[in-house]
Amino acid sequence: MFDIDEANSAKWGKRLDAVGLARSATTVRGSAENPMSPDPAVRRKGVEANKRTLDCCAAAGCEVMAGPFHSALGEFSGKGATKDEWKWAVQSMREAAEHAEKVGVTLGVEYLNRFECYLLNTAADGARFVRDVDHPYCKMMYDTFHAHIEEKNIPSAIRALAGCLGHVHISENDRSTPGSGNVRWKENFDTLSEIGYDGLMVIEAFGLALEKLIPATKIWRRMYQSERQLATDGLAFMKAEVAKRA
Repeated sequence: MFDIDEANSAKWGKRLDAVGLARSATTVRGSAENPMSPDPAVRRKGVEANKRTLDCCAAAGCEVMAGPFHSALGEFSGKGATKDEWKWAVQSMREAAEHAEKVGVTLGVEYLNRFECYLLNTAADGARFVRDVDHPYCKMMYDTFHAHIEEKNIPSAIRALAGCLGHVHISENDRSTPGSGNVRWKENFDTLSEIGYDGLMVIEAFGLALEKLIPATKIWRRMYQSERQLATDGLAFMKAEVAKRA
């Protein structure tokens, strides 16, 4: 979600209700609204942006608001997160979680690879962050793309999120159709089943349809034949993998 418009979100909610689809949303924060900024005014903008986006999620009937809304996407300091940045991010997220509870939408905080953010880069980072936020509406999100880059051991990474995993993105190593690349799918599906995860699994693949996403996702070429092919083949792949472990 980029455009914070509750009325438009409500329209989408009605359309999705009509076709019987469950739904989640993803959002990001930028440098002007960084929830872990040293500037209290910027942090306040980040918290308020997360709250307004949660209101849109509720209007659309989303179960989860997922994404890297813990810090500014693509903004770097040249070193790892400081103790103060961690503290500010936790404080900002706790306030967002309190609002999430009010509107009935669970937070799915996403860790990203080191080339996209520097606060949360591994499942272990994420699990510690959620423990520090300490709110039932703040959970972690797991993305197979980022894990493929950062994790040395996929089962260990997923097990670190046991008890706090609230959302999963199924994403190939090149952001194309899931199942067509190099992600260790057996280890991923085996361990998600092992920890008893039964929430939403959503394909995250990027194309050229949304101009606002192209610079952020660095997708310059077509990654799949069509959106319909991606959805059809990706869904069949996920259903087959889950069925093996049912």
